[in-house]
Amino acid sequence: MDPLLSALAKVHTIERVGRVAEAYGTLIRATGLKAAIGELCELRNPRGDGDPGFHLAAEVVGVSRQHTLLTPLGALDGVSSTTEVIATGRQAGVRAGDGLLGRILDAHGHPIDGLGPIVGATVEMPIYAASPNPLSRKLIDKPFSTGVRAIDTVMTAGEGQRVGIFSVAGGGKSTLLGMLARGGESDVNVITLVGERGREVNEFIHDNLGAEGLARSIIVVATSDRPALERSRAAWVATAIAEHFRDRGKRVLLLLDSVTRFARALRDVGLAVGEPPARRGYPPSVFSTLPRLFERAGNNDTGSITAFYTV
Repeated sequence: MDPLLSALAKVHTIERVGRVAEAYGTLIRATGLKAAIGELCELRNPRGDGDPGFHLAAEVVGVSRQHTLLTPLGALDGVSSTTEVIATGRQAGVRAGDGLLGRILDAHGHPIDGLGPIVGATVEMPIYAASPNPLSRKLIDKPFSTGVRAIDTVMTAGEGQRVGIFSVAGGGKSTLLGMLARGGESDVNVITLVGERGREVNEFIHDNLGAEGLARSIIVVATSDRPALERSRAAWVATAIAEHFRDRGKRVLLLLDSVTRFARALRDVGLAVGEPPARRGYPPSVFSTLPRLFERAGNNDTGSITAFYTV
């Protein structure tokens, strides 16, 4: 039976293949491709044309009768009019598990801390999952100790509550997040840094979070130089990882820095696919996407996600 299974794995199956018609900025237009919005695709050069080792992941963000619109998860260097676009049939997901604790990941869930491959992340979680049924949510009836006396005394947070931290640039939001990660009474911390400058990532980990906070934390990072879809994806990946631990009865602390840069990344994607700018230049999809993200935090019938979002 084993030889038959291994032979079956080598069989070439039917592929849904299109071709790049246009590629500019943060958008790829493909022709002849049958794919659904949210589906992952792979770009590669045909044999004998261009770099044979070229591979680029992209996500479908719009469809029409003539074209499929994709946003790349990487730089467009190497894409040409002969590049093929292959639909994978998979929606975006991330592998989660106890092996992620203490690790630093990119927006694809891959480690970037130089500590080798991740062992113990065995559960595939969809990053664009639906929020919990509102009738399955437990009431917020327990205080959540943040370890910050000013918050615990004057503005007590509840377990499963979602809280916004509003401040001007340089007002100490990242410092406060580090204090919450170190002192909060949570089982697991999931921290996502969206659109941060590269030097500030190391500063946050070493100066604000520290070794004590990192030991029970998972950090998802997408710096400001990454493509817009990858920056927005970091928030979805962090939320999916937090949901994994909540579903196993854990008290999860989710920290997102920042909602402003997440919304800007969504704006870049929306304007690239032709959405009309609305309030403050943001397309309508931004205002429908934000509650989709926020509603996934909170309590369910097994665990809790207490979330702090900086703005």
